[in-house]
Amino acid sequence: MLPGEELPLRIFEPRYSALVQACMAADDPVFGVVLIEAGREVGGGDARSDVGALAHITECADMGSGRYRLKCVMEERFRVMEWQPDNPYPQAAVQLWPDEPGAAVDVAAIRDIEDRMVALFERIAAARGVEVNARDIVRDADESGDAAMWLYALATRLPLGQADRYAVLAAPTAAERVAALSEAVDTVIAMVEFQLSE
Repeated sequence: MLPGEELPLRIFEPRYSALVQACMAADDPVFGVVLIEAGREVGGGDARSDVGALAHITECADMGSGRYRLKCVMEERFRVMEWQPDNPYPQAAVQLWPDEPGAAVDVAAIRDIEDRMVALFERIAAARGVEVNARDIVRDADESGDAAMWLYALATRLPLGQADRYAVLAAPTAAERVAALSEAVDTVIAMVEFQLSE
């Protein structure tokens, strides 16, 4: 999950019911979300990534019998400093991770990413015989004026694989995030062109 995304959840497992109860008892109901790199989350034995984002619970409906319906908004990213025993749900010591200082973000490079995304969406629409205003799909991604959030918002509009999404999230600086997203756009374009050529 990337900062700025919405995360709706239906909770029914006892360990995650306990997580929701602990969150809702806190002043700021929040929990962390990380990518499972290998294995399965259910039953343990999974390998978890060390970069994630905080999910802020904005709505919580108690459905009874330990079941909850949540609406969350992903916000700050973090690094896992140490995994702790699952008791009863996965837990870790984390540190918020704002973008590190680095090279200035090239706005022209972000606009180039937008232009390539627009061309991609138009190519898909033409292949399907539909009309779409592809510029509208990417236009509202830069409303915040924050380069990091602009890049995250653009990434959420693309059908990226988990590895590409993680590369965007885990880029240490905004400039490196531009490079990661640009590479991910190239990957999606190549994949779409391959599928359309068949």
